[in-house]
Amino acid sequence: MDNRSEAREFLSTRRDRITPDRAGLPAYGGNRRVPGLRREEVALLAGISVDYYTRLERGDLSGASDSVLEALARALQLDEAETAHLFDLARAAGASRVIRRPRRKAGELRPSILRLLDAMTEVPAVVRDSHFDYLAGNALGRALYAPVFADPVPNSARFAFLDPAAHEFYPDWERVTQDLVAAMRSEAGRSPHDRKLTDLVGELSMRSDRFRMLWASHNVRFHRTGVKRIDHPVVGEIELTYEAFELPADPGLLLSTYTVEPATASEEKLRMLASWAATDAAASAAVLAALRAEADRTGA
Repeated sequence: MDNRSEAREFLSTRRDRITPDRAGLPAYGGNRRVPGLRREEVALLAGISVDYYTRLERGDLSGASDSVLEALARALQLDEAETAHLFDLARAAGASRVIRRPRRKAGELRPSILRLLDAMTEVPAVVRDSHFDYLAGNALGRALYAPVFADPVPNSARFAFLDPAAHEFYPDWERVTQDLVAAMRSEAGRSPHDRKLTDLVGELSMRSDRFRMLWASHNVRFHRTGVKRIDHPVVGEIELTYEAFELPADPGLLLSTYTVEPATASEEKLRMLASWAATDAAASAAVLAALRAEADRTGA
C-alpha cells in the first residue's frame, strides 16, 4: 500500500466531513466549493501554517511531531481509532526500514494458547491473526462460526464479502461489513508493508463492489467490544456480546470471546449450540477412530 496516498486520502476524507459550524467557525458566504472545511481552516484550528498542512494532506507525514499530529487530530475531531491510525501512517512515513512482526508458521499457535482455548468451556472463543484468518477456536467457537470454519483456511473477511451464506448468517450484514473493513484499515495502517494483507485487500477489491466502496471511505475503528447477532444454521438467531483481547506475546493475534445475557432466548440457544457441538465432536471422533481401526486392520 502506498503510504502517501493513504495519508492523503485519509486526511482529505476526514476534512470533508467537518462543517464550519461543527468546528465552531463562522461560515462566510453561502457558496463553499468544498463539503467540509477548507485547508486554511484546518490549519487555523491546528495552529500550523497553511503551507505545512497542505504538505501533510498531500501525503508527506514524515517528520511530523507528536504535538502536530495531536493538534491535527483535535482539529479534525478524530476519535481514538482514527488518531491511532494517523500516528501509524506518520510512523510508517518516517520509518527507515520495514518493521516486521516475528515470523510464525501459518496457522501455528503456542500450545499454551490452545490449552487456554480448550479450558474455556462455557463461552465461544476464537483466535484470529492480522490477516483475519481464524487460526483456532474452542469447541463452542468452532460451532458458533461453523460456516466460516467449513473453509480449509477460515477467513472472516473472505466469508463476509465473498460467501453468499454470510448475508443470512449475519442479520446485520451491512454493519458487520462496515466494522470489518474499518478494522482492516486499522491493521493496514499498522502494517502497510504486510504483503499478505495487501493481497487480501486486492482480492476483495477485485471481487466485491461493497468492499471496494467501503475501503474507499477510509474509516477506521478498533475491534474491542460490541454486540453481534448471528443467525446460526442449527440453533437460529442468537445475540452475543464480544470482547476482543490482544495477545501481547503474540503480536497481531486477537482472542475473541462471546457471552450472552442471562435468562434470555440467546442463553438457551447457546446451551443448544453446546449440545450440538458436543454431539458433532463425538460423531467426528467416532468416524476418525473407525478410519484408524480400518487402516490398522488393512496395514495401510
